[in-house]
Amino acid sequence: MPNTGIVKYHVKLTFEIDGLVERADIIGAIFGQTEGLLGPEMNLNELQKVSKVGRIEVNVSTTTNTSKGDALLPMSTDISTCALIAAAIESIDKVGPFDCSFKLDAIDDVRASKKKDIEDRAKEIMKTWSTKTVSEGDEMLKAVSQVGTAGRSETYGKERLACGPEILTSHWIILVEGRADVINLMRANYNNAVAIEGAKIDESIKELCEKKSQVVAFLDGDRAGGFILKELQALVNIDVVHRAPEGVEVEELTPQQIADILKDTAEQMSKAGTKPTLQDPIDQPLADMAKKLYSDLNESLEALALDNDLKEVFKVPVSEVVGKIATDSGIKYLVLDGIITQRLVDAAKQAGIEYIVGHRTSNLKNKQGLTLKTFTELGVA
Repeated sequence: MPNTGIVKYHVKLTFEIDGLVERADIIGAIFGQTEGLLGPEMNLNELQKVSKVGRIEVNVSTTTNTSKGDALLPMSTDISTCALIAAAIESIDKVGPFDCSFKLDAIDDVRASKKKDIEDRAKEIMKTWSTKTVSEGDEMLKAVSQVGTAGRSETYGKERLACGPEILTSHWIILVEGRADVINLMRANYNNAVAIEGAKIDESIKELCEKKSQVVAFLDGDRAGGFILKELQALVNIDVVHRAPEGVEVEELTPQQIADILKDTAEQMSKAGTKPTLQDPIDQPLADMAKKLYSDLNESLEALALDNDLKEVFKVPVSEVVGKIATDSGIKYLVLDGIITQRLVDAAKQAGIEYIVGHRTSNLKNKQGLTLKTFTELGVA
């Protein structure tokens, strides 16, 4: 075919001839017996002149008194023209003086074959180069992230759960499934993630969540992620839930995808973590008191009860405080390293307590007329 033509299709035919013929006889029959059947513009000679049909290839083998073989026509026309030419060749019934039959075997899309070759070659290129390229990219990201994390702890609790360097200082945290998720969030500049490391939630996770004003769950978009979410919600108070796209794991997300998913939540958490200017004069003495107690009380999982003169009435584990305040009187302030729950508020009302300060409040239906504040709201944490 002339260099100006681009082959789109291969029209493949087989033939049988009741006599001994040569290749030139077959090609002559193809050109001669199709001429004029489809109009002058569809003659094979004319199509070859405008590079629509290439050189016809014929293979022939002979026996004692028959000839068999195949013919291939490279064509750069549309598929309809290929079909018409194939039908015209099938109508040939003589090669020289001998009877014959032509039958279409296939019309192959050459471009489809090229696409497959390109795909296979691309896979080879990926095998050769992608590992090197990706690893270099990972090393660059790792180097950048380590600038801000060098020398800081990356484990939390007795189980040494993987976490970001800001897990203790941030007022909100992100619960993820594994260490790879934590690392990926750090690449997106989220340094307050902690890995729960399995479906069984460790006690240290429960304790950590109680100390934070907001807890966000960011889990894989698979079935296992759904099971883990149910387990989390049964054991800790989750404020916001995010999932990776269906079938995708958090560790597979790009930093940009993570930023897009967490953008709105991060903005809300940033606003929630802004220390307020205390306009209410009642809050100032409460804030001063909380500030004095915070360093000793924080991360102790204890509750401290004070009377009207700010003298200690008792100090007990948070898990025992509801039962304790039911039997003690003379308490005005209750400050705890934990969550202000509805059960606690109800018991405090019965005990005559007026103020409760904690890390955060749960979904309360009734504040019972008490003044409830978080350390963050008082500008302490």
